[in-house]
Amino acid sequence: MKTILQLYWSFLQIGFTSFGGLSMIPLISSEMLGHGWMTSTEVSDIVAIAEMTPGPLGLNCATFAGIRVAGIVGALAANFGILTPTFTVCAAAAALFEHFKKSKLLGYVMSVVRPVCIGLIWGVIFGLCLTNYTVDGNISVAGILIGILGVVLLVWRKWSVPKVICVAAVLGIMFCR
Repeated sequence: MKTILQLYWSFLQIGFTSFGGLSMIPLISSEMLGHGWMTSTEVSDIVAIAEMTPGPLGLNCATFAGIRVAGIVGALAANFGILTPTFTVCAAAAALFEHFKKSKLLGYVMSVVRPVCIGLIWGVIFGLCLTNYTVDGNISVAGILIGILGVVLLVWRKWSVPKVICVAAVLGIMFCR
């Protein structure tokens, strides 16, 4: 029961202190590593799986992390934790919509929040690069080349994300073992 409550509390904090999407990854990583529930490689794997599956990243991560830590009940606790802040904020925003719509304060707050989110995203990119493009502390040239190929296929060849993920997975299995 203690682990279930810790999962709920961890994802409640993540939900209240992040702004969704990639900005959640450092917080999820910190909670998973801090409680000893996962290694950094396992967190990276969960983020990759969460990105591949339909739905919001935070909710997918909460589901996979909860299942990994405490089964279905853990997944439910993590999901309720990650959704509680969203529900609370949406309910409050709906109640005060007219006030927020014309508020200069909100405009000022958003001018601070946007750069912070960009910084968090760059931090996530850096952290994931350290995890995904190194093997035993050494740079993985094959991993970097697969990453570059993925960008080329997505941006210039206009391949779909699932196709690129499949190609990268096959190449990773072939060249990064």
